[in-house]
This record gives sequence, C-alpha cells and structure tokens, in this order.
Amino acid sequence: MRTKFIAFMLLAFSTLTNPSIHAEDKAGFIPLFDGQSLEGWKVAEENPESWKVMDGMLVCDGERCHLFYDGDLAPFKNFHFITEVMTTPGSNAGIYFHTKYQPTGWPKFGYECQVNISHTDPKKTSSLYAVENVADPGLKDNEWYTQEIIVRGRRIELKVNGKTLVDYTEPVNKQPEGKQFERRLDSGTFALQAHDPKSKVYFRNLRVKQLDD
Repeated sequence: MRTKFIAFMLLAFSTLTNPSIHAEDKAGFIPLFDGQSLEGWKVAEENPESWKVMDGMLVCDGERCHLFYDGDLAPFKNFHFITEVMTTPGSNAGIYFHTKYQPTGWPKFGYECQVNISHTDPKKTSSLYAVENVADPGLKDNEWYTQEIIVRGRRIELKVNGKTLVDYTEPVNKQPEGKQFERRLDSGTFALQAHDPKSKVYFRNLRVKQLDD
C-alpha cells in the first residue's frame, strides 16, 4: 500500500512540474519531449538554428531542417503517437514516422503526416503525404489541434481532434516509390520538419505508446 502511495505522489509531482506528462501516461503513453530541452532529439546538420525550445514547445522557424527523435524508445514499429500542433498563416511542416536520421535533405525513409492549413501546397494537415491526401482538415491557423498517428501492421490511421482523416493499408510487398522517397513501412523514428523561412509551427505534448504486432 505504501509503495502504491509513493508511486502516486511521484506521478502527481511529475505532472505538476513537467508539462509534457499527461493523464494518458496511465494508459501507457510516454513523453518524447521534456518541454525544456532537446534531450532525446537530434537536429539535422543543415540550418539547426531553425529549431528552438520555447515555453514547453518545439518551435520551427527558419530554413529547411529536420529534428529527429533519437532517444532510448526508438526504433518504433507499431505505435500510437499523439502531439498538439499550431500553425501560423502560410506555414508548412510535417511529422515523419518510420524514418531514419539524415544530416541534410528531405527524409527519404518512412512516411510524412502533413502539417499545413493555409500554405499553397494543396496537401493539407493529416495527409499521408503524396499517398492519401486531405484537402480540408477543417482547421484554422493560430489554433491548437491534436494530431494522432497510429501504425499497426500495414495499417496507418491519421486522426485530427479525434476524427479519422486517413485510414490506409499498405499493399503487401510494397516497393520503394523512388530514389528520393521510399514511402513504405519498416521501422524507425519520428522527425519534425522545418520547411521554409516563412513557416513557423509549434509542437507540444509529444507522446507515444508502443503497440503489439
């Protein structure tokens, strides 16, 4: 009984002192971002100044640069990922999964979940980029929304504010789409995208739960 009480008090204290810890942790979700530093993350070599930590958020603002999760939980295969995102007008970003660290360039491996409400790219937020695209996610800039990415086996679900916008099953033995982008499942890590100098996007409360096969 005493052990359970101590564990409860530690969880309560952590919730108060660390904004990245939420009630979902009781259901198996683990924070990927401590809200204070880039611990567990690795910034690509090109334009690393495009990523900053500010007030419990990861903020991209600058030239192209990708921020890769490099912590002990990786690699990921089957998982449920959740984050909160806020775009500014005209911004473009992305959330890659099943990808691998690259020092430069657009990530070649895995898939991208698009982040874009009012950028000129017609592929909008929660698109499985260039595979199954969303034209109107029903969102506004300067407002927080919740993005979920769920991968189990060959199935990919992308949800915004609890609503499924993409439910895609990868074909058996899918081959790479090309030399620049493979766009297929394997296993790997997450990466957040700083797209261009006119795109400022905020991410917070990044967390993941590993799923069984």
